[in-house]
Amino acid sequence: MEIGISTFVETTPDVKTGEVISHAQRLREVVEEIILADQVGLDVFGVGEHHRKDFAASSPALVLAAAAPQTKRIRLTSAVTVLSSDDPVRVFQDFATLDGISNGRAEIMAGRGSFIESFPLFGYDLQDYDELFNEKLELLLKLRESEKVTWRGGHRPAIHNLGVYPRPVQNPLPVWIGSGGNPESVIRAGVLGLPLVLAIIGGRPVQFAPLVKLYKRAAAEAGHDVSKLPVASHSHGFIAEDTETAADKFFPSTQYVMNVLGRERGWGHYDRSSFDAARSFEGALYVGDPETVAQKIIYLRKEVGITRFMLHVPVGSMPHEDVMKAIELLGTEVAPRVREEIAKWEKGQ
Repeated sequence: MEIGISTFVETTPDVKTGEVISHAQRLREVVEEIILADQVGLDVFGVGEHHRKDFAASSPALVLAAAAPQTKRIRLTSAVTVLSSDDPVRVFQDFATLDGISNGRAEIMAGRGSFIESFPLFGYDLQDYDELFNEKLELLLKLRESEKVTWRGGHRPAIHNLGVYPRPVQNPLPVWIGSGGNPESVIRAGVLGLPLVLAIIGGRPVQFAPLVKLYKRAAAEAGHDVSKLPVASHSHGFIAEDTETAADKFFPSTQYVMNVLGRERGWGHYDRSSFDAARSFEGALYVGDPETVAQKIIYLRKEVGITRFMLHVPVGSMPHEDVMKAIELLGTEVAPRVREEIAKWEKGQ
């Protein structure tokens, strides 16, 4: 059972003061967060790609590369790379470079992305949303298979027997598929034999269990060894010494972000009752003291089949020291509880 952190490196206004920290400051903070995550024994750190004012990380590979020489063990991944509007050659080169700097700790989490700002920015038509992803994923997988590539598609210029460098330390460079729960994307990941990441940010996490079964069935039918295919979740949450403190600290920035996105996407108003319902044992928020969060992760492993858990923190802008404390607690108190319990459970199966 792997446990880690994901972040979108947000720069939303402070809910109390209205102040907005600079992109530069938030980027420096997140490098410190990655270093701490490594020091406290977490397995993975993911940085999401966005192209709008309230997110500072448009280039996850560059942010992760800044932390790579200052870390020893932690795996470094995008969360996600918006592959539909990226050039797969450049994505592969960036993460192969990161893999070299980190000596084999880089991963790519490829997804369509739930934000659309990158499409007009890089000159792509949203009507080609699915076609772009399928084509570019095909090319990305070809690039990791061989040093020289010949490929032709409908949206990117063809490549004829050209080498792509540098080559990564890992062979193959890990490519995960990120999904919000679309059955087609889950089946595609299974057919391709690629690890799956589910964004479990609403509803009841146990409802994702049928998707995990669908993924494993598709993988098995395609001839892949299902036992070697990990399934990850990316879930919002926050940890403090006691549960009420965690909830009170995490709610204000979460409410701000959920209501900004809600106005953009037509969701209903997000209030404290919605928040409190989501942090119940069956809910999708992993907010509380270390024991509370650990028990929810254990439940997710046993009931849904998740083998890598990524706590997404912060949601919105929170004090850096609070985020650092949550990372410390996840590594030193939550992760040992989860690993011990899951190891016993797996032995008894």
